[in-house]
Parts: sequence; C-alpha cells; structure tokens
Amino acid sequence: MLDIKFLRENPDVVKENIRKKFQDEKLVLVDEVIALDRENRDIKQEVEALRADRNKASKQIGMLMGQGKKEEAEQVKKQVSESGARIDALTAREKEVEDEILKKMLVIPNIIDPSVPVGKDDSENVEVERFGEPVVPDFEIPYHTEIMEKFSGIDLDAAGRVAGNGFYYLKGDIARLHSAVLSYARDFMIDRGFTYCIPPYMIRSNVVTGVMSFAEMDSMMYKIEGEDLFLIGTSEHSMIGSFIDRILDEKDLPYTLTSYSPCFRKEKGAHGIEERGVYRIHQFEKQEMIVVCKPEDSMKWYDILWKNTVDFFRTLDIPVRTLECCSGDLADLKVKSVDVEAWSPRQKKYFEVGSCSNLGDAQARRLKIRVQGENGEKYFAHTLNNTCVAPPRMLIAFLENNLRADGSVAIPAALRPYMGGKTEIR
Repeated sequence: MLDIKFLRENPDVVKENIRKKFQDEKLVLVDEVIALDRENRDIKQEVEALRADRNKASKQIGMLMGQGKKEEAEQVKKQVSESGARIDALTAREKEVEDEILKKMLVIPNIIDPSVPVGKDDSENVEVERFGEPVVPDFEIPYHTEIMEKFSGIDLDAAGRVAGNGFYYLKGDIARLHSAVLSYARDFMIDRGFTYCIPPYMIRSNVVTGVMSFAEMDSMMYKIEGEDLFLIGTSEHSMIGSFIDRILDEKDLPYTLTSYSPCFRKEKGAHGIEERGVYRIHQFEKQEMIVVCKPEDSMKWYDILWKNTVDFFRTLDIPVRTLECCSGDLADLKVKSVDVEAWSPRQKKYFEVGSCSNLGDAQARRLKIRVQGENGEKYFAHTLNNTCVAPPRMLIAFLENNLRADGSVAIPAALRPYMGGKTEIR
C-alpha cells in the first residue's frame, strides 16, 4: 500500500505506474482517493474548529450562569448542542471516508523499481542469467509421475479417492527423497546464517490482507468455515505476520529467517499436460526465506536471496536460470521479482521452481511494522521473501536431471547424508 502523502503529491507518478502494469481500469482510483483525502482533511479541519468553538461556548455558559443571564446561557447551550450534532455527523462521515480511502488504496499497485522491464504478462519476462549447462541425454526421459511409479513412489489414484484432484501420496524412496530435500534445505539456509522457524499454518484475515493483494487472496487462499482463519499459501504469510503492529529496534535489523511449512493453494484455472502430476497441486511443502530490513538494504538482500536458491539447486546438479518478472507479471505489492527456473531435459526448457520478491514497505505499511532509528524517528521496514525449495515440484527437476539410462537416479553428494548414505536409488 502506498503512502497517501506520496499519492497526493505525485498522482502522475502513480498513474504512470498503473499504466506500466497494464491496469488502466485502476487509473480512476487515484483521482477518487485524492478527492476523498481532500474531503477527509476538510472534515478534520471543521471538526477541530467546531470543538474549539464548543469549548469556548462551554466556558461562556458557566460565566453567563454565574452572572444570572440564564436565557443567554440557554441560547448558548442550544448552539453547543447543534455543534455537537454536527460533530457527530462529521465524525461518522470521517469514518466512512477513511474506510473508502483504505479500500481503494489497497488495490492501487505498489511503485515498481525502475529496473523492472515493462511487459503485459509472464510471456514478456526477461532471462537474466543461466547457471550450469543444460543437458538433453541420448535416452528418453519419462514424464515425472512415470519415473516415480517405477519406484512405487507415488499413488495419485488413491489420493484422488481420498481428497480429489491436486493431491498425492508419496511413498518409499520418493517420499524419503522429498523429506531429504527439505532437511537439506533447512541446514543449507541455517549454514548461511538464517534462523530456522516453523510458523502457524493458519492466519487471521487481517494478516492475509496485510501480506497479499485481494486478487492473490481470491485465487490462492482456503478459508476455514466459521472461523476468522485461512490456510497459508506460503510460510511467508505467517512469518511476516509475526511482526504485525510491532516497533522494531533498528539495531536488531535485519531479521533473516528461513521457515518450513506445508502450503495450501486453490490453484484456480485450467492446466495443461505439463502442469499435471505433482506440478500444480493444492498441497505441498516448502522451505522459505524471509528478510525484514532497513529500506536502504533491501536490494542488497534481494540479490542475496535469489543467489541462495541458485546455489542450492546447483549443489544438486540441476541447471537453473533467473527470469526477471516484467511489470504486468508482478503482484500489486511487489517492487521487483525474479523467478528461478530449473532445466527440464524432458521438455527441453526451463520451468519455475521458486520466486524471489522485494515488496518494499508495502507489507510493513499494511501490517504497521515500523522501525525506530537511533535518532528516535520511526519508519516502515522493507520485507522480502524467496523460495529456497518447494518439493514435490522440485522433485520433477531432480529426477529428470539425475536420471540415468538404466532407470536409476543418482544422489548428489550434498544429499547423501539425508538419504542414509545412498549414492543412487533403483
């Protein structure tokens, strides 16, 4: 959410940012907010003046009564009563106006970083860099569920009977591989100085609206019936939420956290063949990174975060690339975002396995996460998040890139301690 003072003083900047995100239907909101803000300030000014007059009149009543001027005192009392009614009406309208301002401000997108490429959707995202050499072996690589089935490692039919489409049972070595990847990711991030956390898997509605846009909430979140609770779509939600309504000491920054959680997502929309199996599902697990820092440090941490993901995948012999998200592909709260994509030898192309985002002070402003500096001044923190790894999607990349011609799967050295010392699975 933008600072209303910034919007008031820079309406053309805000409108141009909306155009860059190809959300022209929101342009009218800027003028509407400015008009409401003007009305709100006029109301406050009038209420302040009325209260000052009422205080003077109250003193005048006492003085008139003391002088025996009862009729004059009654007349002033009438004026005070009328003034009070006007104050009540204005106060009620002030609440309505402020609620309307907030409602509109919550859907005006954050100002994107100047370095973000302008484009309508994810088809216009820009490749930045490749890490590792993509290889297409001289043998056919089966679809990922077929690989898992050969190890008796997945049962989609049973999951469909129990929970419906978009769920799975993982078994045997595939299930162990899934857990091994998460355990390795936990230790990988701890070794990089991040504090390990396991957060709540449900959050209240005020946290939901603080960490994400309404469009994201509608397409992602599962609501708990009869409760003010939602299942998290990522642990970033509850981790950032832990700082709600807090004033942080500047000397304690940055907070660098890595959190494990299951994630639950609606995943609305039609999905092609490449998004079946365990690619796009309603339930998965993830190791996440979260940073809360000073504004001047957020871009430095942005680079550190996505590089952590690249390094993690490279230790597992998986080639990856980074893809800069264009303006139209950025969620409304994001300032800048980059996807990490893994190489798929079967598809002969890259696919998304993680996303790193700098949200500036958007989440902090919504959740009232402030920092008190050494000079005593308070300001909003910056927040960032990034996926370290999210199996089982990551397992697709792992199995395809480590599959051998004889059907066995090599276990890279970094993962062997978490697989009981195994060098391969058959």
